[in-house]
Amino acid sequence: MKKMDYGLLISVILLSIFGLIMIYSASYIWASYKYNNAYKFIINQGIFFVIGLFLMLFISKIDYKFLEKKSNLLFFSSLILLVLVLIPGVGTVRNGSRSWFGIGSFGVQPSEFMKLSFIIFTSKYLKNNEKNIKSFKKGLLPILFLILVVFFLIMLQPDFGTGTIIVMSIMGLLFVGGANFSFFVRIGIVGIIGVIGLIIAAPYRLARILSFLDPWKDPLGSGFQIIQSLYAIGPGGLLGFGLGNSRQKHFYLPEPQTDFIFSIISEELGFLGVIIVSILFLTIIIKGFKISKKSNDLFSKYLAFGITFQFAFQTVLNLMVVVGLIPVTGVTLPFLSYGGSSLLITLCSMGIILNISRHQR
Repeated sequence: MKKMDYGLLISVILLSIFGLIMIYSASYIWASYKYNNAYKFIINQGIFFVIGLFLMLFISKIDYKFLEKKSNLLFFSSLILLVLVLIPGVGTVRNGSRSWFGIGSFGVQPSEFMKLSFIIFTSKYLKNNEKNIKSFKKGLLPILFLILVVFFLIMLQPDFGTGTIIVMSIMGLLFVGGANFSFFVRIGIVGIIGVIGLIIAAPYRLARILSFLDPWKDPLGSGFQIIQSLYAIGPGGLLGFGLGNSRQKHFYLPEPQTDFIFSIISEELGFLGVIIVSILFLTIIIKGFKISKKSNDLFSKYLAFGITFQFAFQTVLNLMVVVGLIPVTGVTLPFLSYGGSSLLITLCSMGIILNISRHQR
């Protein structure tokens, strides 16, 4: 057994601390107005960071094979939580979605637990069904059924962004697991039909797509967020306006500490800040894939790949929304956006990758 990958550990800690700084910078105006406490968001996030850091270091020291043994328990516990959160009085509605368990002033999002537990479950499934994975009935149908169940439960909240991340993460695992390419073509066609159905079922999704194509058609409605995001990114220049000097956080960009925090980073720290953040993200992604490649067994190989692929996909998805390349999805930026559940699970995920790196020969 060797030492853990300290380059990955340092990158994760630096990005998390930078996220805390930017959450305070982006949120203190809104927090002062809404809660009469400028430190409201940074205190909440800081608590989750301390807990998450402890859990990451703890997880990095236990044998990852423990997760393989408990994968079924973790997955079905997360599934039960997804059902419970939909019950009125148990789940809490925030921003139109019943996605939370309210605990005092804190909120816990069970879909975040599902993001990690489904990867652990699928990694074990692929290891145990290596010979059957090319067969649709024996290998792919059981996992496809679970994907549909999980996506259906998350869409009842509704939370299309998280549902998309989970589906794409598992599809990425099935791809590296050796599933036939024709399967993904068929799934892609079904997915397109499904998205059209979801748009018909909820007209606000169509409004988001139309605002993405031309946000200036409805600048005070569906196009408001992306326009304000671009107004933040555009003037940033090379060095930005300086830390704390964003204009858009003054009630122009709605809740800038969450989905659109990258816009505030670009506005305050400019191109230089964007480059630094990008380097840290790329370091984590490259190291994660390298650890997956060097893994000693199939379970750890799939697990490290799945976690890293999900992290990379979510990061790219958020950045594409912020710069107006795709419609608004409500997906947070890992380590940087405000959200305790997201930070906690992301740190735990990194703890698993660090653990796998320690067990490589």
